[in-house]
Amino acid sequence: MMYVSAKALELLRIGSGYPDAVFHDNQEAAIRYLVEGRGRLLVVQKTGWGKSFVYFIAIRLLREGGNGPALLISPLLALMRNQIEAAERMGVRAATINSDNPDDWAEVEMGIHRNTIDILVISPERLANERFRSNILARITGQISMLVIDEAHCISDWGHDFRPHYRLLERIVKTLPQNLRLLATTATANNRVMEDLADVLGPHLEVLRGDLNRPSLTLQTISLPDQAERLAWLAEQLAVLQGCGIIYTLTVRDANQVASWLKSRGFRVEAYTGETGDRRPELEQALLHNKVKALVATSALGMGYDKPDLAFVIHYQMPGSVVAYYQQVGRAGRALKSAYGILLSGREERDITDWFIKSAFPTRQEVDQVIRALEKEPAGLSVPELQGRVNLSNGRIEKTIALLSLESPASVVKQGSKWQLTTATLGESFWDRAARLTALRRDEQQQMQEYLNLPFSEHMGFLVHALDGDPNTVSFPLLPELPLTVEERVVQDAVTFLRRTTLAIEPRLQWPAGGLPRYRVKGKIPAALQAEPGKALCICGDAGWGGLVRQGRHQDNFFSDALVNACAEMICQWNPAPAPGWVTCVPSLRHPDLVPNFAQRLADALSLPFQKVIARIEERPKQKTMANSSQQARNIDGSLAVKEQKFPKGSVFLVDDTVDSRWTLTVCSWLLRSCGCGEVWPVALAQTGYD
Repeated sequence: MMYVSAKALELLRIGSGYPDAVFHDNQEAAIRYLVEGRGRLLVVQKTGWGKSFVYFIAIRLLREGGNGPALLISPLLALMRNQIEAAERMGVRAATINSDNPDDWAEVEMGIHRNTIDILVISPERLANERFRSNILARITGQISMLVIDEAHCISDWGHDFRPHYRLLERIVKTLPQNLRLLATTATANNRVMEDLADVLGPHLEVLRGDLNRPSLTLQTISLPDQAERLAWLAEQLAVLQGCGIIYTLTVRDANQVASWLKSRGFRVEAYTGETGDRRPELEQALLHNKVKALVATSALGMGYDKPDLAFVIHYQMPGSVVAYYQQVGRAGRALKSAYGILLSGREERDITDWFIKSAFPTRQEVDQVIRALEKEPAGLSVPELQGRVNLSNGRIEKTIALLSLESPASVVKQGSKWQLTTATLGESFWDRAARLTALRRDEQQQMQEYLNLPFSEHMGFLVHALDGDPNTVSFPLLPELPLTVEERVVQDAVTFLRRTTLAIEPRLQWPAGGLPRYRVKGKIPAALQAEPGKALCICGDAGWGGLVRQGRHQDNFFSDALVNACAEMICQWNPAPAPGWVTCVPSLRHPDLVPNFAQRLADALSLPFQKVIARIEERPKQKTMANSSQQARNIDGSLAVKEQKFPKGSVFLVDDTVDSRWTLTVCSWLLRSCGCGEVWPVALAQTGYD
């Protein structure tokens, strides 16, 4: 097909919104390469270079020449929405099939069959969906004029954010005609990743690689170990930083907490996480149009989100790799002369990134548990059914199943909602790869520590060198350093905020699958026997009260008066109705006095009577050794009983030190209400674990 340069430039200017826009180095060459069908192409260019313009302009020209639609593999929903909007500006008819838009699937399928869709955007996980493969992919494979793989580093074992389902692309690519146009794009392919991609996407993969330096970005690292110090720093700097930006956190919980703090200081911010749900498109648009000062986001708002005038990206904690950091900080300064990329570092980040590394692959023991359970059920088991048979969390079960199903040949396959064993066995190469990548993640973690300790002005050169680019192109930062310290007054405000920020304990409404046999209950918990919504004072070990809770549990075997007073204040502000007339507590055989002592003192502070009425009649393993909800529930089954029949019948505060699965509180509440007690309001000192 003949390439038309004038038309390509017109589309660039329409899509970018700049009437005098010109192509970046190699941008037009990439478009021409695809339109003319010269072969397979890998584009490795820095964030903000305009990789999406390459495939949107190419597909528009191909469609005008009578060619078929394109298929775009994209890793994030936020990125998909961004890409579809960009496509539509250039007259490219784009559609997506993803987990967020099931109501649109039928219409999209109809559009594909009628040839009214120019580019279909899907996640790699969609390729594992049997309905998608049979109803859509099988029908359009022969018509596709171009396959685009965005964030192609995810294909590689060495990619920072290894997405298991990207492995399906390797098998699909091998079945494609050699002359099919294939474009893979990424900003973060070092030499090792590029070699891997050449093996997967080849043969004869042409590579266009550019300069990775981002001269508009002023990078800086600031170590503030305490969370309160970092919250204070954010409040001080957001008041003076120009423009709008993104604040990245490692966990959902931190995103919500940071957003709440900044809102309390008068800033227009919102949390953006995988749990934000239907509001995500609205929040993306709010940032795009400067209606918020910042989004406080997890990696759910990461690769590919495009706001050209984003003025800053701040990390509340240090990410686990240079590649992840370059991707995220690269959101800033795309169409600005200068922008900030600030990395704050705190003491909790090592534990969090350790957890991510340890949970990336299943252990041999986890695989053995799943396989043994499936061996006993030839008809297969669903994930909820597996939870009842193996002591693994839902996340660990799904991770294990996903990785086993993506091996070639796969040792498990899905039939309907159930997973079944095949005759294939898991090869030793799987464990070799897991060990190799775990060691790599440790190296990446250490590399980020080196980045943190660099002096001002050396950060961009470090990133470019780490990605096998040329650091000689890096110049001195354009913006001045930001302050390394914060006012003590604002730090104290942050401590006060953390200490008054309580957490909800949502009541469980249903017993686990299969019920609790010894209590002879299953299905829905009757409303009259449920716990009421409860309150937890803090997160165990976290800033605010969490350190005192951990010290009381693990060192002093005694909770301080400060915690008693804080809980009493929390309850007074909460003021549940009907107001409880007495206090009881969750029993423990290992620490028989710790919680009762605290509950008695809390009752005294509230001027309420305290009475121990629930007893633990059997010792069981610690709840923290139970890995999923079903196991945690069954670990309690039959172990608790109401021993004291004479107690006030009005509503009650049910006190415990920590809450995780909520099953202990659920069973205690059910027992109390079954014995005629009024409403049961759970109160805990702390919640446990990461989100």
